[in-house]
This record gives sequence, structure tokens and C-alpha cells, in this order.
Amino acid sequence: MNRLPTPDEILNFLRDNPGQSGKREISRAFGLKGTAKVELKQLLAQMTRDGLIDKRRKRVRPSGELPPVLVLRVTGPDDAGDLWAEPAEWDEEEPAPRILVLTRKDDPALGAGDRLLGRMTALEGENVPLAARVIRRIGMGPKRVIGIYHASPEGGRIAAIDKRTDRDWLVPPGQSGGARDGELVEAEQSGPARSHLMPRARVIARLGDPSAPRSVSLIAIHEHGIPDEFPQAVLREAETAKPVSLGAREDLRDLPLVTIDPEDARDHDDAIFAEPDRDPKNPGGHVVWVAIADVAHYVRPGSALDREALRRGNSTYFPDRVVPMLPDGLSGDLCSLHEGVDRPCIAVRITLDAEGEKIEHRFTRGLMRSPASLTYTQAQAAADGTPDAATRPLKESVIDPLWAAWRAAHAARARRAPLDLDLPERRIVLSEMGEVLSVAFRDRFDAHRVVEDFMILANVAAAETLEAKRVRLLYRVHEEPNPEKLESLRETAASVGLTLAKGQVLKTAHLNRLLDGVAGTEHAEMINMSVLRAMTQAYYAPENFGHFGLNLARYGHFTSPIRRYADLLVHRALIRAHGWGEDGLTHEEEAELERTGEHISMTERRSMMAERDTTDRYLAAYLSERIGSEFAGTIAGIARFGLFVKLDETGADGLVPISAIGTEYFRHDPEAQTLTGEKSRRVIGLGQRVLVRLAEAAPITGGLLFELLEVEGKGMPTPPRRGKGGPPRRKLAKAKIRHVKRAKSERRSRP
Repeated sequence: MNRLPTPDEILNFLRDNPGQSGKREISRAFGLKGTAKVELKQLLAQMTRDGLIDKRRKRVRPSGELPPVLVLRVTGPDDAGDLWAEPAEWDEEEPAPRILVLTRKDDPALGAGDRLLGRMTALEGENVPLAARVIRRIGMGPKRVIGIYHASPEGGRIAAIDKRTDRDWLVPPGQSGGARDGELVEAEQSGPARSHLMPRARVIARLGDPSAPRSVSLIAIHEHGIPDEFPQAVLREAETAKPVSLGAREDLRDLPLVTIDPEDARDHDDAIFAEPDRDPKNPGGHVVWVAIADVAHYVRPGSALDREALRRGNSTYFPDRVVPMLPDGLSGDLCSLHEGVDRPCIAVRITLDAEGEKIEHRFTRGLMRSPASLTYTQAQAAADGTPDAATRPLKESVIDPLWAAWRAAHAARARRAPLDLDLPERRIVLSEMGEVLSVAFRDRFDAHRVVEDFMILANVAAAETLEAKRVRLLYRVHEEPNPEKLESLRETAASVGLTLAKGQVLKTAHLNRLLDGVAGTEHAEMINMSVLRAMTQAYYAPENFGHFGLNLARYGHFTSPIRRYADLLVHRALIRAHGWGEDGLTHEEEAELERTGEHISMTERRSMMAERDTTDRYLAAYLSERIGSEFAGTIAGIARFGLFVKLDETGADGLVPISAIGTEYFRHDPEAQTLTGEKSRRVIGLGQRVLVRLAEAAPITGGLLFELLEVEGKGMPTPPRRGKGGPPRRKLAKAKIRHVKRAKSERRSRP
């Protein structure tokens, strides 16, 4: 027709055909040819000047309107947990519009800085925000780095402390965020990374003095992206929470349910009581009560508290602080089973026969009042016959029946033969200023086993009940070791004269025989660690594949809802199964169990890595004042670049570089996990006793460097030094420290 359309006709076309927004598409739609195309170009230019349309990259759209499909940059969740984004490209004078991101079940998890392709979606109602649905994620958020800022006239540099990178970052002028020279900072990538150029970054947070003792855990929190500040909406919900009255709950306040925790426990979410079973049909039997804080009463599905608890997944514990899953008003008060106050709980009554086997159990939603909050040391002393003022009144009525029931349960546990690892736990003692006073191994008493065995019974009971009532749950899954890890374990066992037979269905009893074979010997720790490394990583899933390590057919986490989201979901499932209220597991939560399991499995691993990194850094800080001291230890790992040594005194481990081992060339055998001298034929392998000298300690990275002095009591030739009184021939470069730390991290695993 070759008639120039009016501005209104063009606007209507753009609205009706949002995907066809170029001059060529408009010309084709209106049948324009020849000079009419030139006139259309002039008309579009005039419409742009008049503010009727926006023109960008040969595409036009009605002014002020967003295209139906566009690239968005996620800005993050708000206090209510809703996810927001803004256009990735915006060059208008007014601020970029906020767009609510609507996610579906199968959409990828999105975080601040991620880029996505979104489709604009209209929401019904007045004053509704702009919204978009996810088409696909097209880019992750900018890479972040924690490091030391070094100022320069041209801007500055960040020396990364992250063990996963060995590059410094360039901070352009004006991108330092006010950071001072030598300050610990967090930065994010601000430009494309090229292999031959230093990546650019801008400082987004100043974290203070890196040498300050309390910076150690702060580094790990930022390095691993652990949320450590609660949104205001979450805090408001916690502040408005009120104590619970009895109502329809079962009154358990006459039961002397006691909590038994470490001296430095920050919350108390489980309590126990036992007594002889008075049923004549069960002679010699026991009744065990396990009461767990009723967190589900306070943290309702879909609330701000719930969304934040899910985001965190679990609490993270450091020597100087805890990053809790729930605000302190709940975790440290209303949900904590403190002595002498009424607290809501979900409890299970378990009946054991004289042999410690479970006969039956039942769950109830109750109200309890603990008569005492005991420490492991207190409870053990009372059981051993030396009670203090707090435990003396409880000795005959509480402590003795608990231990009697436990001895029966422990005998049943022994018959089940779960994996029996002996791995002492380190305890780092800090001063009020956060400086390391001492590093020791925590004492392990029967009191620990009492609590542990009863918690396992309760967890099994929860899984059995939910299966019987056909309510889905998240299982704690621990699958069998894979063949490659088992073969490595066999080689390690063979190096100390032990055998793990092939061609049989692996059972925990086989591994326990291996552990028993080295119990009390110098190889005990190495074999225990090797068995641990052979295990697969435990995780949460709605499908049950059993728990290999505990030798249980089904297992669910029920006993720690203050610090684990998985346990909170099991509580909600029990509430729904028993019809106890409206705060049970919702159908929406049930549909999301698989994704939730994946997420909280990730947050658990994240916390473990952060806790381990913090321990490494505290140990390096503690040992940094003992450079040149000699330590006894055990070879705990062999790599092509050297060997790892674990110290007896502190459990710290560090590297002896391959170039610093003696005065000859050593060949690495990865299968046998040995180093063999090319001339002397001397073999250095796992489990050998060594004497080392501490050469370097890097508190910022947690790296330790040793010089090897003796192996199995025999001296090693000393590598030459550069000059009289000079430093050792081999210094551990910054990149090497990170390489070693990365290798250490890869060697570790925990079921």
C-alpha cells in the first residue's frame, strides 16, 4: 500500500508485535517501499525526539515500556525473601525499574549478580510491581575475592587469600571503596578476565585489619559466602515470638528431661530421660524419652524466618563466633531447652528390651521443663560417682537410669556394627581478644556416647514413623564407598601390613576389623583418616538409599532443628503425619524436597569448609610464634610436590616440599603413595613417623611449611642453604601455599 503509518499505528504495532521492533519489520508490516522507507526513518527519529518511542540497537519500543524479553541482572532478595532484578542495560536518566523475578520449581537457583533472560509478565491488581519469569540463566554473578588491599598511585592491587586462586587483582582508580593500604577487603570482578592480564576488581566491603584475631572467622564467612546478617523482617518476626502455653500439648513437665552439652554450647535443642520399663511383659527393659525443641511452632512455612533459615541451611560454628540459622531470640532463648523454664517440644518415647533393641516408640507434641542443663564433664563425673551440687540430686533418679538404658542400647549398637572411627576433635581455646591460648583435643566420655546413641534412636524412629504414615521426608543418605576410593584404602592398609579383602560385599564390620587392627598403634590415626576419606559424602534426599556408616536401612535428621533445616522439615512432616496443627509440612514444601535437599547439602558442605579453613588459620597463627621449633608427627599424605605431615601436638598439618626432602631426587608413585630416593632407594610412605622443623606459617592462608629432619628415627640429609645464616633453600611461594591448601582441601572428605 506504501502509505506511511501514523505514530499511533506504529505504537499499536509495537505493542501487538513486541518481537518485531526494527525499522525493517515495521516497513514490511505496512508494505512500505522506496521513498516511504526513508520517510519512515524520519518519522521514527521524530517519535524518538518526542519521547514516544525508545530506540536502541536498531530496535524501537514504546517509550517507558520494557521489551517483552530482556536480559536482567539479579539484585538480590528483599527482607521478605522475594527476588528482584533490574535490566542489565539501562541508560535512561530515571532509575532502572525494579522487577520481581517469578521462579518455578525447575528454575535454577539465582543469586545477586546473576544474569538471566526473562519474559515480562503482567500481574493482576493495583499497585503491582513489574514482574518477569525466568527463561534461562545466562551468566553467573561476578566473581568475588577476599584479599589484602595494597594502595598505589595507579589505583591498587588485591593480594587474594583465597586458596582457589593464585592471581592478584587490579583495582582501578576510584574503585577502592575507601580501603586503606594493608586492609582486608572483599571485592568483585569488574571487567572480563583475560589469561594474560590481571583481572580487574572493585572493592565492595572493607573487613578491617587482617592480623586482628577475630578476622580469621570473618575471612571464612566472606570467602564462602555464608549469610551473617539477618534481614529486618526476620528479626521482627523473632522479636514478636511469645512463649508457648500447654493448650493441646501433652504435659511432660514432670519428666526430668536433662540437656547434656559441651561447656561452650550456644543452644540446647535436645533433652533426654530414661527409666526402667514397669511393663511386666518387658522384664529388664527401659523407657527412653528424647525431647527436641519445637522450632516448627515458631518458624512457620513461608514466613520470613523460614525463608532465611532455608537460605542458611544450617548454623556454622567457629571458635570465636557462631553464624546461627535462626536469630538469637529463638536459637538462644525461646527454642532453647533452658533449665527451669517451660519449653515446647516434640518428644519420642522409645521402649527398649533388656538387650537394648527397640520394641516400639510413639511421638508426641508436648511442653517440658528441664530440671538441669548439664555439661558432658558434669554428667560423666556423676555417672562415675563424683557428682557435684547440680548433679547430686539427679544421681539416682536421672543419671543412673540414663546410663543403665544406654548400656543396653550401646550393646545393641555394637551388634549392629556401625563404622567405628576414632577421630579426636580439636578444641581451640581463645582469649577474650580472640588470640589462640591453646590447641588441644576434646575429651570424649561415655556421656557423649549416651547422647549420641539416643539421638540416633530418635532419628531412626522419626524415619520409620513417617514411612509408616506415608509422609515424605528428607533422609540422611550415606552411600557405600566407590570402588576407586576402596582401592586406594586397600593400598594404604597394605602399606602398614593390613588387608582389606576384595570380592566381597563391603560391610562396616570389614572396615571395623581394619580399624581394630591398628588400634593403639602409631598407624591408628592414618588408617582412621584413610577410612574416612574412602567414605562418600553424606547428603539429604527424599529417596532412601540407607546410611552405610551407621549401618541403618533408614535414617532422618530429627534432633537438631535449631541448627539444621533438614530437622525442621522432619518436625513439620511429623506434625502433618499426626495432625498436630496447621504448621506442618505443606504440599508445596513436599514438592520441593529434592531441590531443598540439594540446597541444604550444599550449605552443609559450605559450613564444613569454612570451619576447617578457620581452624587451619587459627593453627597457623598459633604456630607462627614457634618458627624453628621441632615437632613429632605422622606422614598423612603423599603428593608429587611433597608430603603432608600431621603434628601430634595440635593435629595441624602442613607440607614438606619435594625439593626440600634430602639431597637427592625422589620419585612419586601415586598408586603406592610413596616417594622413593633415586640413589638411596629410600622409601617414604604413609603412616611413617617423622620429626619436622616449622619453617613457615601463614595465618592469612592457613598454610604451614616444614623441613624434614627424621623419618622413622633416621636422619635426613639437610638441603644446602643459600648462604651462611640465610633462609632455607626452598621458601613456599604464595602461589604454592594456595596450591597446597587446595590439594589439602581435595584430600579431605567427611561422611
